Amino acid sequence: MMSRGGAKAASSLLKAARPRLFSTATTSTIRTMSHETSHLTRPAAADLASPSGMSGWIWTTRAPAIGGVRFASTVTLGEKTATEDANTKKAAEKESSSAGGGKGEKGIASYWGVEPSKITKEDGTEWKWNCFRPWETYKADLTIDLSKHHVPTTFLDKIAYWTVKSLRWPTDLFFQRRYGCRAMMLETVAAVPGMVGGMLLHCKSLRRFEQSGGWIKALLEEAENERMHLMTFMEVAKPKWYERALVITVQGVFFNAYFLGYLISPKFAHRMVGYLEEEAIHSYTEFLKELDKGNIENVPAPAIAIDYWRLPADATLRDVVMVVRADEAHHRDVNHFASDIHYQGRELKEAPAPIGYH
Repeated sequence: MMSRGGAKAASSLLKAARPRLFSTATTSTIRTMSHETSHLTRPAAADLASPSGMSGWIWTTRAPAIGGVRFASTVTLGEKTATEDANTKKAAEKESSSAGGGKGEKGIASYWGVEPSKITKEDGTEWKWNCFRPWETYKADLTIDLSKHHVPTTFLDKIAYWTVKSLRWPTDLFFQRRYGCRAMMLETVAAVPGMVGGMLLHCKSLRRFEQSGGWIKALLEEAENERMHLMTFMEVAKPKWYERALVITVQGVFFNAYFLGYLISPKFAHRMVGYLEEEAIHSYTEFLKELDKGNIENVPAPAIAIDYWRLPADATLRDVVMVVRADEAHHRDVNHFASDIHYQGRELKEAPAPIGYH
């Protein structure tokens, strides 16, 4: 009696669960299949009681399939998403092809709906730079005083000053009068301090739950400006393989050294950058002298420089060096000012940051 009752219970459970567990059809198909299977003749009680009879009943049912009714909506969504992605990709490729003059350029399809904005210049022509936008361009202040110098008085000032002076000797020996390559190397180093200082101030602001007075933005703007100097001189001087290797080595050493220096003494770090910018002004002044003498060809200014500094269309390399030198003078003043704030026992956040120049 127990085995016969158990067999009937198992038969009822399998009959009820079969459409949900063992079907790969849609819901409407399940209902039809359930109605049809209700008319099937059950095995005899004796057959159900025997192991062979039970085995035969189970064998005639459909085997479980992965991706059944429970996951039907997911499968449908996956198919729909794949179709939408394909349509989006085709549309993006079509738009890119039409924008590129029908050259067959492939666009970047975005599932997340992040579409590139179409930007134009003031004259209505298309803006072609992705690394900066028209509202990030500016005119350099060429009236800035280039002769300013902070006379080292304290022990830390003297260490910063002579550290920078000692770094100039191997630079002069390596590059000599190849000022294009010299400028390129200088900018790979000069773009590091702003990023390191901004990063450390950012982390400090998060730890202390306090604002930075705009200094995070000011230092990151400095780093970005120095990087744009590098992007410009990359169009003028093509670095050789050993110069690229030197950049990797110098950047790795200088980044870590400056990081530790800023952690130990921010006033020393900013003072050293101030002196580094003074040396940059001197280097670009020598660059201009070589251009004026005709020892370096005064080629047309790169297009990226014309748009970034809002230079005239007929600008030359000399115009580029002029605006870059003005930028370095601004960075000199900002870093000496930051060091002075620390020397007075104050924090940078207590003085409004000089933002808005770039």
